[in-house]
Amino acid sequence: MCTDDKFSKDSIIVSKLPRLRDPVILVEDGVYYAYGTDWVGFKNTSGDLRGTWEPLGVVAEKPVGSDTNYWAPEVHKHNGAYYMFTTYHSTETGHRGCTIMKSDAPEGPFKEITKGHITPHHWDAIDGTLYVDPNGQPWMIFVHEWTCIENGIGRMAIAKLSEDFTHFISEPVDIFSANDAPWVSGGVTDGPWMYRCKDGQLLMLWSSFDKNRGYAVGIARSADGRVDGVWTHDEKMLYSKAMLGTTYDGGHGMLFYDTDGQMYLSIHSPNSSKAGRVETPVFVPLHEENGTLVLGYSE
Repeated sequence: MCTDDKFSKDSIIVSKLPRLRDPVILVEDGVYYAYGTDWVGFKNTSGDLRGTWEPLGVVAEKPVGSDTNYWAPEVHKHNGAYYMFTTYHSTETGHRGCTIMKSDAPEGPFKEITKGHITPHHWDAIDGTLYVDPNGQPWMIFVHEWTCIENGIGRMAIAKLSEDFTHFISEPVDIFSANDAPWVSGGVTDGPWMYRCKDGQLLMLWSSFDKNRGYAVGIARSADGRVDGVWTHDEKMLYSKAMLGTTYDGGHGMLFYDTDGQMYLSIHSPNSSKAGRVETPVFVPLHEENGTLVLGYSE
């Protein structure tokens, strides 16, 4: 597994956030913001990830025709504005899909700018994330969900975004399937997040269930650094309950830097409250080493 001698289980920060799935952290002017499923937000002004989080309530306006599955809100700052990439189920299409919302402030309110789902209306699509390539071209990476695929094997898809994030300017293309990864059991693709290494390799963190049926985070990589290049999969996972010797799993990972510049992996853990505790955001220190991400503190 991707660990080194700078990591121990004691390094994991179990946040004081309440039950929150798909947590994403935004750091702005020394303030930590957290967003999660049901489009709720929190902020932490203590400067400490172990500090107290103030609830902001629902930070996004629910679009007409949305009814359920308000999942995985990711907030990205881009060109001075704040964009929320998120998911909802549409009564008009009968499918889950990804949308993009915009706000002038990290606390919202976020309002839809895509006129409904930006992803194909006949797909179940979830967990959209933002990637801006070295040429400044924005992309959405998202899950082409197993629920609408004949063989039940989920895929990961990409499409180019317009400059204003309101629509795709290329047709969505599937780039890999869940069963392409050697560590995966089943057909789930979940929670993509992009990271570029110092040597130019492009990594994608994403989640599925491992051979022990634990919710886990793996690494896919594009060696030529292109999001539309050839993707391969590391055999070693980045995070799983087996590698840490814990009794709970965790996934839907994203990366952020704390106010001291330390990189963290944010996940919700466990994946289900049936494990004996509610799904809680936890923060795991990690760093780049030899062209990959490794759990443990940086030097």
